[in-house]
Amino acid sequence: MRYVDEYRDADRVRRLADAVLAEATRPVTLMEVCGGQTHTILASGIQQLLTERVELLHGPGCPICVTPLETLDLALALTELPDVTVCSFGDMLRVPGSHGDLSAARARGGDVRVVYAPLDAARLAACEPDRRVVFLAVGFETTVPAVAAAARWARDRGLCNFFLLVSHVRVPPALELIASDPERRIQAFLAAGHVCTVMGTAEYQPIAATHDMPIVVTGFEPVDILQGVLMAVRQIERGEAQVSIQYRRAVRDEGNPAARALIDEVFEATDRPWRGIGIIQQGGLGLRQEYASLDAQQLIPTDALPQPEEPERCRASEVLQGRMRPPECPEFGRGCRPEQPLGAPMVSSEGACAAYFAYRIGDVEDEIASQDPAREAQA
Repeated sequence: MRYVDEYRDADRVRRLADAVLAEATRPVTLMEVCGGQTHTILASGIQQLLTERVELLHGPGCPICVTPLETLDLALALTELPDVTVCSFGDMLRVPGSHGDLSAARARGGDVRVVYAPLDAARLAACEPDRRVVFLAVGFETTVPAVAAAARWARDRGLCNFFLLVSHVRVPPALELIASDPERRIQAFLAAGHVCTVMGTAEYQPIAATHDMPIVVTGFEPVDILQGVLMAVRQIERGEAQVSIQYRRAVRDEGNPAARALIDEVFEATDRPWRGIGIIQQGGLGLRQEYASLDAQQLIPTDALPQPEEPERCRASEVLQGRMRPPECPEFGRGCRPEQPLGAPMVSSEGACAAYFAYRIGDVEDEIASQDPAREAQA
């Protein structure tokens, strides 16, 4: 398949890994931003190919994982209203809030529906005028244009029963926060190609310049990632700190002007809490005044909701900031598994914990068995 097979070619992957090791004269640490990149790294064994010379840390680029508890708890509260339908992408259903998830809410009788696009939810509102339809709008800049299009579609038709529970987040402020950490270990970012396909690269220039860090906009296949690593290593070796684009088949410096204009029509930057990280200044998007009538928060008083409660044993915040790898968490594979998650990274399709569970759980289970003489004997 064009644009896929050549980016998964095993020989190219090995040659690129060899080139990285040949050019890296000292150990370096990079952070891939997107959870999709993390899954590719784990599935392809890229870290093993790079040995300890190039360490890859996993960043906060899983939008499901950083959706704050407050938003999830509000969505759960909305499912208890008799005339409200909550619509969401499928991977939000098992993300735990303070007291359960949307899947459990549906099992209790709440009207929770999975949609494939925000416009599906708007059309549902048009077809069922007696119900108030809420779309749980989460994600990075990648998914925002589709939500903005649904908002405009609903406004143009005068729909009064379509609402958005907005929890969109922006990547550059999060990278600025990580780069500003006085204890940061990373020397370069592999930025998310799909976000930059929409937004371009302008917002990344000051981050690279201020913190003297190369930023390479990178794709999602094994060859993409290793080309991005090689470009970052070359900059580090030359003492440069530029924003460069590996994912040229999709990304332009200016991004997608039409998509950006649609985002700007509906949304504006705002401070936003990120789950596990806290409030990031200008780290999210909120509805502009012209679209405020779509805000789902008006359907239920937020001060009536209980304070959100994060499980004490969950270490997702350290995973999301690259301070801990999932297998280093004492609960990984033990008290936290996909069927019984403590945090969102274990159930999100882009979560780092889910990636390690999918591709490396055998290593952890061997360790657990070695600590249990009875299980080790059975093995």
